[in-house]
Parts: sequence; structure tokens; C-alpha cells
Amino acid sequence: MSAVFSPRLSEFPSDLSSDSQIAKLRVPPHSIEAESSVLGGLLLDNGAWDRVGDLLVDSDFYRHEHKLIYAAIGALINASKPADVITVSEHLQNQGKTAETGGLGYLNSLAQYVPSASNIRRYAEIVRERSILRKLVSASDEIATNAFNPQGKAIDRILDEAEQKIFNIGEEGSRMKQGFQSMDTLVVELLDRVQEMADNPNDITGVPTGFYDLDRMTSGLQPGDMVVLAARPSMGKTAFAINIAEHVALNEGLPVAVFSMEMGASQLAVRVVGSIGRIDQGHLRTGKLSDDEWPRLTEAIEKLRTVSLHIDETPGLTPSELRANARRLARQCGKLGLIVVDYLQLMSGSGGSGGDNRATELGEISRGLKMLAKELQCPVIALSQLNRSVEQRTDKRPMMSDLRESGAIEQDADIIMFIYRDDYYNKDSKDPGVAEIIIGKQRNGPTGTVRLTFLKNLTRFESLASGLSDDY
Repeated sequence: MSAVFSPRLSEFPSDLSSDSQIAKLRVPPHSIEAESSVLGGLLLDNGAWDRVGDLLVDSDFYRHEHKLIYAAIGALINASKPADVITVSEHLQNQGKTAETGGLGYLNSLAQYVPSASNIRRYAEIVRERSILRKLVSASDEIATNAFNPQGKAIDRILDEAEQKIFNIGEEGSRMKQGFQSMDTLVVELLDRVQEMADNPNDITGVPTGFYDLDRMTSGLQPGDMVVLAARPSMGKTAFAINIAEHVALNEGLPVAVFSMEMGASQLAVRVVGSIGRIDQGHLRTGKLSDDEWPRLTEAIEKLRTVSLHIDETPGLTPSELRANARRLARQCGKLGLIVVDYLQLMSGSGGSGGDNRATELGEISRGLKMLAKELQCPVIALSQLNRSVEQRTDKRPMMSDLRESGAIEQDADIIMFIYRDDYYNKDSKDPGVAEIIIGKQRNGPTGTVRLTFLKNLTRFESLASGLSDDY
């Protein structure tokens, strides 16, 4: 943009920035009238900033001078200084931007132009809408360029990049939908939920896990919750998470997404079939099934043919890639019942897996998964490794401090569960085949321990008749 200022408002035809005229001229979508009305309204009433400051940033304006003027108004108001035609003009003059913005004369014309400062929120929405449309045009041009000239990129990568561009615009667009909610609306919604729960014959308000005692303690996995499942290697993290996924897909009939960055999809399929059919995993891997296992294999496969259980084995996913894949599956299958991520430490940060500070990267990953749970309104189970410090203690039951690089994970999680099997450490254990599911954190419920049976040859957890331990 040249430093020479462009014409005054009065010199523009009144219909120049209408959608039909813009479409004919093939210029990016914009509304000079709306932009001018926002700026004029703010110059007349600084209090109107509270109605537009959460919606607009200076880059949302199309005209260069409007971006500079909006930024100047915002800087003054945020510094608790008045922003009128005189003070804004002086601010721009101090920055050497008078020639770019038209000086005092143009600011005066903006203040005179605004139809009504009371409608400034709607003017701001129009500016924001046109900004999003411009981003869509720009993204579409880039997508078309990549399609015409792929430069050796694989088609899957081109598709992923195109989807990511649109996804990022959608993320920005969601800013228009956010804001305060009043208590009168919230309490009515609460009353409806309480009434619905009162009419419900059981106490499970979320997605059931299939483990009675665990569901009794948590009321099921709640939509929007991030559940961290942590344990040392070989404790059965993957098996436990997959058992829950099996139940949600088979018994609840809900779509389930499993992001497996440790095991391949075919390996997980073997585990799922063996668990559902109660078939020894070793027999499945070698094909040496007993006579009574063959019918169970056929029955398990028939059950799984119609279930909506989906496995993504892409290694080292970033939070944005995982969210894009989950969104795509939700569009295809409808509202997801559960997302499983195996496991947190195998994901990459947005800057790649070679970040200087892995704890910071894991914080970004953790926040991304929590945002995904809230956005799709389904629970996310994220598996996590524990520090080796567990092995140095006499009592090897995990604690919150054992979470590897735990700060952000502990903060973001709504529920944190640990798995402990005494017979793994003690050959003479009094509880062979018993696993303790230790709930170390539950944002909206009690902590405690649930005891389950672990069938190692089937890689399957089952409810234990003795139920909850005494510390429930």
C-alpha cells in the first residue's frame, strides 16, 4: 500500500462495496461502509469498544488505513486514554502514519459518517464476516495453486494441507460465537439436566465404560472430559483403554476413534478380536486355535463387521492433525462416543518432535486434546507413561507426581486414572490376576480405587465381584 492516502468516503459510489459489485469486480470481499461505521462509532463512543474488542483485530479490516486507525483506537483505549478524532490523530502522527491514514480530515469524516453507534456490534460482525470470506478466498487460491502445481507432494499431503487451511479459518470464525452466558439461561439448562437425570433409572449420566464399579464412581465418562490413563509399561494401559472402546462401540452403539501411535492397526485388531471372542492372544498370533476357539473367532468377527470402531495408526501426530482427523470422522459417522489416544508422549508438538522443551510441547498437546474433547463434546482418553521413579519405591502404586512431565497434563485432565498390578512386581502376590484402577483426580467426583480382574492371555479386564476397595 502506497503512503499516499486514498480518496475520502464521499468520493466512493454508495454501492461500490455491495456484494454484487464486488463479485463483478473480483476484488476480495469487504464492506467499506461497515468498516467506516465501526471506526466512526468508536470515535464517538469509546465505551463501544467493549462490544467489538472481543470480535475484531486490526487485520480484519480490508483497507490499510482502517487497520492503522483501529489499532490506534485500541492502543489508546487499552491504555485508559480517550480515543477521539484529536487524540487518535495525534497518536498516528507520533507514529509517522498521518499520510497513510488521511490525517484529521479523514478521522472527522469517519465520525460524521456512522449511521448509529448503537448498532456497532452488527457493523463489527459484517467486518468480521468479510474478513473470513477473504481468508477463504486466499486459502482457496493456495489450494488451487497446490493442485495445479503439486511439486512432487503426495496427494494425501495436499489434501491434509487443504483441510488444515480451512480448519484454521473455522477456528478463527468460532470467535464470533463465543462470549458470556447469562445465569438465567444456565440455570434453566441445569434444571433440564437435573430433571433428565432424575427420570433416568440408572446413575450413569455419561458414556459407560462397561465396568460397573468404575461407572458407579464416575457416573460414566462425561462429554467434553479429558481422561488421562497412566501406568508403567506392561501394566495394561492399551488393553484397558481398548476394552472401554470395545464396550462403547459394541454395547452402546457409538462411533469410536482410536489413535494408535504405538501399535499398528492390525495388531490392535488382533487384540480386539481376542478380547471380544475370549481367544488366547498367542493362539491368534500363531493361528493355533483350539476347536472351541474357532466358533468364537467367527462370532467376534461378525460382531465387529457392523461396529463403528475406527483405528488411525499414523505415528507422531500433532494436536492439529489429530483434531482434523477426528473432525473428519465425526462428519462421516456422526457424533463420536469416545476418542482414545495411545499415547501422549508419542505425539509431536506443532513445531515437530524435536522441540527444545518437551514439557512445553506436552503442555500444548494436552491442551489440544482438552479443546478437542470440548469441541466434539465427547470424552477423550489419553494414555500416558509414568516416570521411572515408581520403580525405586517399596510401594509401587502410582501417584500424581509420577506423571511424566506432568504439570500441564495434571491441570488439563478432568480425570486421572492409574493402573497397578501387584502380581507384576510380586510373584507371591496375594492378589494374582487383580488390577487396581486408582482414580487420583476427578474434577467432579470422588477419588479412590476400583479393583478389576486382568486376564493376561486375553488382554482383557473384567469387573471383579468384590467391587470397590475400602477407600472409595
